[in-house]
Amino acid sequence: MRKPLLLLALPAALVLAACGDKTATPDAATPPDAQAAHTFSPDITAGDFGEMVRVLASDEFEGRAPGTAGEDKTVEYIKAQFERIGLQPGGDNNDWYQTVPMVETTADPSTVLRLSNSAGTRDLKFGDEMVIGTRTGQPEINVADSELVFVGYGVDAPEQNWNDYAGLDLKGKTVVMLVNDPGFHANDATLFDGEKMTYYGRWTYKFEEAARKGAVAALIIHDTPGASYGWDVVKNSWSGAQFDLRAEDDPEPRLPAQGWITGDVAKQLFAEAGLDLDEQIKAANTRGFKPVPLNAKVGFDLKSTIAEKSSRNVIGILPGNEAPEEAILYLAHWDHLGKHEGEGDTIYNGAIDNATGVAGIIEIAEKFATTEPKPKRSLVFLAVTLEESGLLGSKYYVAQPSIGLAQTVGVINLDAMSVAGPSRDFVVTGKGNSELEDILKTYADQQNRTLVEEGNTAGGFYFRSDHFNFAKAGVPALYAKGGNDLVDGGTAGGKAATDDYAKRYHQPSDEYNPDWNLDGVVQDLEALYGVGRTLADDGQWPNWYEGNPFKAARDQMRSEAGGAP
Repeated sequence: MRKPLLLLALPAALVLAACGDKTATPDAATPPDAQAAHTFSPDITAGDFGEMVRVLASDEFEGRAPGTAGEDKTVEYIKAQFERIGLQPGGDNNDWYQTVPMVETTADPSTVLRLSNSAGTRDLKFGDEMVIGTRTGQPEINVADSELVFVGYGVDAPEQNWNDYAGLDLKGKTVVMLVNDPGFHANDATLFDGEKMTYYGRWTYKFEEAARKGAVAALIIHDTPGASYGWDVVKNSWSGAQFDLRAEDDPEPRLPAQGWITGDVAKQLFAEAGLDLDEQIKAANTRGFKPVPLNAKVGFDLKSTIAEKSSRNVIGILPGNEAPEEAILYLAHWDHLGKHEGEGDTIYNGAIDNATGVAGIIEIAEKFATTEPKPKRSLVFLAVTLEESGLLGSKYYVAQPSIGLAQTVGVINLDAMSVAGPSRDFVVTGKGNSELEDILKTYADQQNRTLVEEGNTAGGFYFRSDHFNFAKAGVPALYAKGGNDLVDGGTAGGKAATDDYAKRYHQPSDEYNPDWNLDGVVQDLEALYGVGRTLADDGQWPNWYEGNPFKAARDQMRSEAGGAP
């Protein structure tokens, strides 16, 4: 993700010590042609899963960046697997692919932010002290002497009686704001959901809200606990080509420019304004907070290389034999960060994130296609692009679905599967959202496993992967994976695995490792297959739990479609 989807709070079963350099894995770059020797089983097996991850995460696929030769290899490989299984194409014009128009924007890395205040003028360097970009599609954005204003968490939530922008005219101004949402840094359970991130804590929301308020630019202050990932993740995710949907395909508001600054830069900026950053964070966690001028101005000349391109979602469908117009959708993103310039290992292979998820939906698809009786409802298997660029491939599919959202029974997302071995628990990210969890519990019970929430609810992981676009539209969505209490190693082993992968997340070292223990993956996939099988055959329409903010949208779409909520 440019989303920092899993990092310090990753469920431990995502992880295992992965090989640190490519010479340690001689077969990591084996061309996909070599896969002809592998015989796939109709069952969900560790061997089949591992083979697909190995191929997708090989150097041959060049980090699977959209719009590159790596994309071509990736989507062709997924298409070939869908064809082998016997699925039917569900994309454009009876094809396997759904074309996703996109804009590629590459900011000039020599761009600087010029900060001016009573202490003088200084330039902030791209990557080391800040990152900045534009979603406008314009090759040049010029901002001069824009006043900086601290707006706390940058939240306007009427239902919470909270507005960080109250009484503020933002014309021509740049807002500076905190990551996460009110309640987090103060550890105050009475504010929003306390340490548990809400949608208002997502950086995407913050930029959209700043645009709605009329700001010329917005800068988020990075801190590792609040973001749940380090500055290197921000730097890597915002460097190089950035992708977006065309403005006409995306109704969300867009700022002229947006970015992040480091915590150290923020401390100095506040100090030069006669303010203490820690004290301002405390103030931002109190009701009635008022925006604070920072007595400073910012300017920049942001030059970007703009190119209109397209990427592809891959869609396979297994038609139902009784209600083919109703569907259960399995989802995984195939894209990763591609290659970066520099010395040494520059390929971001993305083995765990997210070759594992793609291999997982293919394994589940094959079991559905080869198990009798055939499912009553249809199954849609969707491998999406541009997740790392802001969940764009799934956003486009939600606007242009193969089977309508009102007839989509539920969505099951696979993103960064467990490779640490079997666990006694099963992490449901965003636990407490929908009745899909009740179905999953049945299968977890059969495996003697306990459903638990993610280890770091402050990370807001439910809002950081592709299922969230479906959730916002109202479709119940489940995001679950192996847990933290490993059968072999317990919670200590789980923590060690989590800590190890934290070093590899969005790094070239996220590589396939033939020594992974994939028995836990098989358990997870069997349980998630079971959820889909139940939905495919028993005719129920699971909904969001009462009080969930997405329930109203689901009730409305089902009512308009003539079905019960």
